[in-house]
Amino acid sequence: MRKQLRSRRAPAFPYGYRYRLDDQGEVNKNYLADEEEEAEAEPPVMVAPDLEEEEEEKEEEEEESRGQPISNAWWQKLQILIESLWDPERRMSLAQTGLILIIYFFFYASLAAAITLCTYMLFLTVNPYMPTSTERMKTPGVMIRPFAHSLNFNFNVSEPDTWQHYVISLNGFLQGYNDSLQEEMNVDCPPGRYFIQDGNEDEDKKACQFKRSFLKNCSGLEDPTFGYSTGQPCILLKMNRIAGFLPELGDPVKVSCKVQRGDENDIRSINYYPESASFDLRYYPYYGKLTHVNYTSPLVAMHFTDVVKNQAVPVQCQLKGKGIINDVISDRFVGRVIFTLNIET
Repeated sequence: MRKQLRSRRAPAFPYGYRYRLDDQGEVNKNYLADEEEEAEAEPPVMVAPDLEEEEEEKEEEEEESRGQPISNAWWQKLQILIESLWDPERRMSLAQTGLILIIYFFFYASLAAAITLCTYMLFLTVNPYMPTSTERMKTPGVMIRPFAHSLNFNFNVSEPDTWQHYVISLNGFLQGYNDSLQEEMNVDCPPGRYFIQDGNEDEDKKACQFKRSFLKNCSGLEDPTFGYSTGQPCILLKMNRIAGFLPELGDPVKVSCKVQRGDENDIRSINYYPESASFDLRYYPYYGKLTHVNYTSPLVAMHFTDVVKNQAVPVQCQLKGKGIINDVISDRFVGRVIFTLNIET
């Protein structure tokens, strides 16, 4: 047991050898301390990459690329384009998505081309100067002025605010019929016959004068209120324009007004201007707005001089003439017009 304990003890060294080891340890400690002081005194130095070498390498690569022939660069671009159009791995064009886009492009392009062609062919068959479907409108429609909401002329003679807007509407409508303007723009045609003008259809056509003074008491020249201030209102009637329209048998189209329903004595007196209550033949035919630029539609004025007051009176004004249709139930503006007069005192 003692032998085993002895073997575990540190080996015994002579006194002089132990002294030398202790000295060597002190030297090592001093050396390590010096290195630590130097490390603390000198900061670490960061090594930056050599940028000049990298720039030189880039310049060399650019020079090499410039040195290649231009045909090679174009050939590379062509190869890239071919690869984008055809995928050799999938053996598909534009990887399916591009193919769909191409199909849609050609589909819509062909559709637009077909629509353009059809539209062009349609315009070739249309005459810009004379409509080709006027046979379906043998009877012109009519319109009246002044403008009235729902064609109800409701006003009080003693209250100008209730009828002043009618006067303003008539004055504005008749500005184009002023005598000075008609004499300057249009010609004085002989009455009672058609004003047929020969020549090419694209030539400008002359128009006959229809002066404001033809309407006399309903012209607004003698009575600026057009009779509304006295309870004797004027209403103007105009036929809509139909290119090439000619009244049949050479008889002018006339206007006739009466009570639509109720007592006929509710309207006891109506004066017409012009006195013939007709549209003279000299204003026909109409050649269309492209060539008949200064054309002025003729008018017939109805002056209701004696109408029952303080009640609504339905009035119907019809066109009369050979071939004129004025009894279409579904359209009350074909050959006729119906309105209401309610004059309060």
